Amino acid sequence: MSLFFETKFFEKRKFEEKTIKKYFAGAGRDFKIARENGHPEVVFKFSYDCLIKLGITLIVSQGYRIKSRIGHHIKILEKFSQILNNKDIEIMGEAMRKKRNFDLYEGGAIISEKEAKEYLNFVKEILAESEKFLKNQNSLF
Repeated sequence: MSLFFETKFFEKRKFEEKTIKKYFAGAGRDFKIARENGHPEVVFKFSYDCLIKLGITLIVSQGYRIKSRIGHHIKILEKFSQILNNKDIEIMGEAMRKKRNFDLYEGGAIISEKEAKEYLNFVKEILAESEKFLKNQNSLF
């Protein structure tokens, strides 16, 4: 797989396997919080955080670090989608990002229980897909 990583958003860097596992474990912790909490806003927040952390994990597994810049969550979702060859990551991730930004910067968004459950189920699928991808890479997991 040949991916292009823009130097404005990504920096080439070698990561040790234990570092990649640490990133993945962080995403797993966020998923656990989302799964075990009944409050829709908490489920949503930690589902989104898990998705972003999974994206960072897979980017790191490709030998790149994301730079903190305006728009870097968009780039994480875009690259994550490319790595797994799954457009749903970019589509659903962008919807989640916009909802998060509306909540954060525009005075709040209401997350229904149904929505929270849909986001959580989506992230659960992507978590499994990401783990499978990492296990199929040489020397990872």
